[in-house]
Amino acid sequence: MTETPGGATGVDTTPAATAADESAEGSVTVVGTAHVSSRSVEEVEATIERERPDVVAVELDEGRYRRLNGETPDDLDAGDLLRGNTVFQFLAYWILSYVQTQLGDRFDIEPGADMNAAVETAEGLGIDIALVDRNIQTTIQRFWARMTVTEKLRMVGGLAFGATDPRVVGITAGVFIGLVAGPLIGLFGGSIGITTGMLTSVTAGVAAAILTGVLVDQVGKAALSPDGRLYAAAALGPLTGLFVALSGVADGAVAATVGDLTVRAVGSLGIGLTAGLSIGLAAVAVLGAFGRLDQPSAGPADGIEELDLDALTDTDVVTMMIDEFRRFSPGGAEALIDERDAFIARRLVALRDAGNDVVAVVGAGHRAGIEQYLETPETLPPESALVGTAGSRGVPWKRVVGYGITVAFVGFFVLLAMAGVRNGFLLRLFGAWFLINGIFAFGFAKAAGARWSSAGVGGAVAWMTSINPLLAPGWFTGYVELRHLTVNVADIERLNGLLSDESQSPGELISRMLDVPLFRLIVVVAMTNVGSIVASLLFAVYVLPAMFGAEVGSVDEVTRLMIDGARNSVELLQGLLG
Repeated sequence: MTETPGGATGVDTTPAATAADESAEGSVTVVGTAHVSSRSVEEVEATIERERPDVVAVELDEGRYRRLNGETPDDLDAGDLLRGNTVFQFLAYWILSYVQTQLGDRFDIEPGADMNAAVETAEGLGIDIALVDRNIQTTIQRFWARMTVTEKLRMVGGLAFGATDPRVVGITAGVFIGLVAGPLIGLFGGSIGITTGMLTSVTAGVAAAILTGVLVDQVGKAALSPDGRLYAAAALGPLTGLFVALSGVADGAVAATVGDLTVRAVGSLGIGLTAGLSIGLAAVAVLGAFGRLDQPSAGPADGIEELDLDALTDTDVVTMMIDEFRRFSPGGAEALIDERDAFIARRLVALRDAGNDVVAVVGAGHRAGIEQYLETPETLPPESALVGTAGSRGVPWKRVVGYGITVAFVGFFVLLAMAGVRNGFLLRLFGAWFLINGIFAFGFAKAAGARWSSAGVGGAVAWMTSINPLLAPGWFTGYVELRHLTVNVADIERLNGLLSDESQSPGELISRMLDVPLFRLIVVVAMTNVGSIVASLLFAVYVLPAMFGAEVGSVDEVTRLMIDGARNSVELLQGLLG
């Protein structure tokens, strides 16, 4: 430990360097707490005052300790964004923090009060403090990496339903379903009875819905609130569009002024979005009918009011809760619980071996694992296995698929070139790919509130990142955006505060959340990526067949050309090698 002038207690982040009496082994008393329990606060204070140890070890890292003392957290480094998953790690941290905040609100105690009590009591008694937990960013990264895709979706979905108006969730899910279903309808719609006439009617309906919505919004400025204009436009626009589509009153005008490609694209997307929104809103209605939406806070913190908070430190209750979490996510539990048990235990063993008597204040879920390691320190894993960046276990399917798509895309152009397809056509094909990806990525980023420069960078690289799923245009958009934003962990507290305010309308909530840099960054990154995904689908389903149909011929002809290209490539290689 370090001593500051005047005898004030210092904080040690390297417990192994401390030595009270190296000639004798010390002791460790582990206090298991519930981070939102007033009873735990009292137990911590009483234990430290009774034991008067050499060191009080707390389940904190340096960053969380600084936040506990009111210091400014570290900002998110823009360079970290390009390493991938940074935003998702913040999202995971937000989810965990939101649940803890909900617990604190329910039981009227500040989350982390137990650690604060330990620090303040130790400082008041002149006892040194040791920070023995792993860096929170390392933990969250490893936690996120160890979770499966299904587990991540369930976790994010739980937050969405717990923190947001379910109608917003239903609409968002519906839009996503529609954006995926639309191109599929455009590609296979003929086989299920969707005719050109139907697509023309839907295109007319979509145009009428958009024009009506814009008109209602503009006219409503004089008499309606922003939310009122939104609801009016959302109601009257689709109703007008439905009437126009069913009546066919504008079919002739659309057929005369709009090309076949536009009709096919807009019509199929219109059908897909209508179906997706219907599914999303129907799901919300069903959940409401079964009483799942009665409580605004239903979700990750649902059922908290039934818990006996004082029982959270009971061994049996804690074991049950940990076992439940392991069933939900075995890999996540390993990173969040098991690895930290070992990490904390290593530091406690070092303090004990240096001759210190230690009171360790940790979450109740860590107590059993830590005490087991203290009894058998020879079973502790090496520290190298507990730190650093973790990767997903098993076959790295993401990388395999990502490289496969890249190779397939490049091979497609190479084989066509080797088959003798004119360079002019290939350049136009690439130009179309570049433009459609750039326009959609740029447009979605701007719609999310990105700066012109940020959206421009995302649009410029979208063509490249679309053929390499290991990259994402949103990372580059976020990188530039972070040059103008200050994002840190404190933003999560602001978001939790906004989500706890149930007096806000959905529109007001989203608007205020967008004022928080972290949320704005997440939305900008996500929307840029969505724009690129939508562009890739549209290109594959609508643009590519149209261009090949006009220049090359049918799909069979394209296949023949690629085979010819492969044969010519083999002959060229044989000539070079022979």
